[in-house]
Amino acid sequence: MSKLTISGKARKDVLTAAISTGKVGAHIAPSLSLIEIMISVLSIVDREKDSFILSKGHGALGYYAVMHQLGWISDEQFQSFECDGGEFPGQPSKSLNNCVEYSSGSLGMGISYATGVAFSKKNRNGKVYVVLGDGELNEGNVWEATDLAQKLKLDNLIAIVDKNGLQSDGCCKDILGQNLESIWQAHGWNVILCDGHSLIDLKNALNNIKMGAPNVILANTIKGKGVSFMENNNVWHHNTLKEADYERAVKEIEECYGVS
Repeated sequence: MSKLTISGKARKDVLTAAISTGKVGAHIAPSLSLIEIMISVLSIVDREKDSFILSKGHGALGYYAVMHQLGWISDEQFQSFECDGGEFPGQPSKSLNNCVEYSSGSLGMGISYATGVAFSKKNRNGKVYVVLGDGELNEGNVWEATDLAQKLKLDNLIAIVDKNGLQSDGCCKDILGQNLESIWQAHGWNVILCDGHSLIDLKNALNNIKMGAPNVILANTIKGKGVSFMENNNVWHHNTLKEADYERAVKEIEECYGVS
């Protein structure tokens, strides 16, 4: 299966799982924005020695969908999303048997945890990949962790920011308006910019990691990517999916990505 096909099928998975939750709803748009990031990172993670941490816990459904399409988890496991007693809740819960290394949901914590894990793996040739949201970078403890990672020269730590420009309360530029490239550079990190929906761009970014300092990839994305009425529409940050919207969204995904 091509990675483009995985992009489409994973998006359909997100929609199918979201509608299955009924009135509970799901974080749909934040999951759709990070699909290509998930594909690119999970495709290169060495599960014997590397670690993957989703700090942006509300993107869990996108994480699960890509794991499902890559064959990391079964149909039955994926279908347990948000079910009572299910293995895959709305925010990731640590379960090594289910390929989930870190419990997330409280934003800003994942980069701190990743820094510690990267330090422990520094002399064992293990890499640590951590995905954050751009709204999440409002959290002060993110920058404490980045300073420590730079001090320890953790060049085995790779952060990827799902930079979709929106957070639960509105537009990032209207809330803190951070210049992310300048801030990460000021904290001593190597900064790489890319199109977060281009699998080629993401591959090149991940192959352009430099030694001597930690690396961050600022991946420009679109919240709700792939569904026209969800794109850049914060109503879909967390929402319930009605049947008519589901059918329309699935049709768009099938036409755009050539999947059935």
